[in-house]
Amino acid sequence: MAYPADRKYSKDHEWIRVTGDTGEIGITDYAQHELGDVVYVELPDVGRHVSAGESFGSIESVKAASELFAPMGGEVVAVNDALRNHPEVVNSDPHGTWIIRIRLTSPAEPTDLLDGPQYDAHVA
Repeated sequence: MAYPADRKYSKDHEWIRVTGDTGEIGITDYAQHELGDVVYVELPDVGRHVSAGESFGSIESVKAASELFAPMGGEVVAVNDALRNHPEVVNSDPHGTWIIRIRLTSPAEPTDLLDGPQYDAHVA
């Protein structure tokens, strides 16, 4: 699988796409495949501050439940409300479906995030 080059990936299988001082966060194709059919996404409250590596919600499938972790820290400025009624879009378009948007505390990139080829090697 070729992972999009316009984002960075965590070893916890989340991605972040940074634009200026904001970042969109979602889960990788690998993560959705491992979970199976997603049936529920727990979203945080707008205004909540999350630190890098902190859980901001959870995702549940017919097989398992898993926490969602922020690859970078910041304030939640938007949640993808469509996921409340249609969580399954995470399966059909994991790299096109963001879960939350954050205003970054520090736009400087953490050193523990991976680019696409590094993440692909990580999950191989």
